[in-house]
Amino acid sequence: MKLIFERGNKNRGCDLVAECDVPLVSVPAAYERKKELNLPQVSETEISRHYTELAGQTFGVNNGFYPLGSCTMKYNPKINDELAKLSEFSDIHPLQGEDTVQGSLYIMRQAEKYLCEITGMDNMDFQPAAGAHGEFTGLKLICAYHQDRNDSKRDKIIVPDSAHGTNPASASMAGFSVINIPSTPDGLVDVEALRSVVGEDTAGFMLTNPNTVGLFEEDILEITSIVHQAGGLNYYDGANLNAIMGVARPGDMGFDVVHLNLHKTFSTPHGGGGPGSGPVGCKKILSRYLPSCKITEKEGILRFADKDEKSIGRVKAFYGNFLVVVRALSYMMSLGADGLKDASQNAVLNANYMMDKLKDVFEIPFGNGRCMHEFVISLDKIKKEKSVTALDFAKALLDYGMHPPTMYFPLIVSEALMVEPTETESKENLDEAIRIYREVYDNACKNPDGFHDYPLTTPIGRPDEVSAARNPILRYNFSD
Repeated sequence: MKLIFERGNKNRGCDLVAECDVPLVSVPAAYERKKELNLPQVSETEISRHYTELAGQTFGVNNGFYPLGSCTMKYNPKINDELAKLSEFSDIHPLQGEDTVQGSLYIMRQAEKYLCEITGMDNMDFQPAAGAHGEFTGLKLICAYHQDRNDSKRDKIIVPDSAHGTNPASASMAGFSVINIPSTPDGLVDVEALRSVVGEDTAGFMLTNPNTVGLFEEDILEITSIVHQAGGLNYYDGANLNAIMGVARPGDMGFDVVHLNLHKTFSTPHGGGGPGSGPVGCKKILSRYLPSCKITEKEGILRFADKDEKSIGRVKAFYGNFLVVVRALSYMMSLGADGLKDASQNAVLNANYMMDKLKDVFEIPFGNGRCMHEFVISLDKIKKEKSVTALDFAKALLDYGMHPPTMYFPLIVSEALMVEPTETESKENLDEAIRIYREVYDNACKNPDGFHDYPLTTPIGRPDEVSAARNPILRYNFSD
């Protein structure tokens, strides 16, 4: 399709911008542009058609099946968006007086209360803008905790080899060295390997539970105890909370700090550069180091308390992506405690149903016939026998009008596809997805050479991903 700069013509436009209703302020000549902006000159009709065409080429949960493992691409109820669009929320300014935004402060306090109850934490901070940002913030809390106790020798963060890639990256950014430990043949944390690496230099341990291969860590209490006994803290990556929300709490497992993905587990917008929200929750021992000011009530008025002198400081402007918090609270209040539990149990049920219907065809490396909210398929055998890779398989799924699962992750599984159907898919949708997966696998066995050309029916075919990554075109090249 054409770019917006390739549409329209000179002196074409439309009156969409209202007249300025505030005094104009002149800009010093040194800062004035020497030539006009290169803006598209298009009519309202052309604008409308451009974005309609663009939307038509974008795939999301509103379009079809989207089983992206570890990312929980669940359906976002529209009531959440309706509430977030209320002018009382969307038109406020972060510098307004606290007495003028009492409703918004109440929402943040209620969201903190509910999320602390769900996770077993004592406090929750909404400043972090996304999951990896939450990881970084949580690790800075751990760093501040050890430094405050003059325990500066603790500079190691332990991470399992199945962890999300952001875990070691966040630890490194926070100033720690990273120690990887292997998984067992069953896909779980190797407890003895963990025990062998903890020591006086252990700052903390990062873990997702259920883990990245979709299994609940059966030895979780022993794992967190080993880290605590060594003087370290336990960090919970909340990417997979959708499997246990309302059923089990990270705080009860021995975790000291957690980040959540409101844009995953709590059904708010996901992807496209944001807005995300990765709030960080912690036990009381870490509360003083949180970046934001706690909301307190005095004489019936909600206000931000003074920031603790030991706070790590802001990690984002103001109070985080507030409208995402509005959506998350809407989701929690709509479902209630029982509904949140049902959502997790149905996510686990859907994943197990789909896995059970595929296990006679696909290799399932871990789980012994059971999984939590997601499961991992290995296409290593068909790659060796037919030269059909996980990438080939994923591209073929596009021609069936569904988004492929996560590819080549976790790294401990060769030719991996990670499937997470989520609780918002019906049995009929799962049965159709199962049929397609089996059909694609059968076609791969019968006509493997053709798989290197997929997809065939999408707006573009298979791109040269290496060239796209190494030589990206990041701006439009104006001819003038």
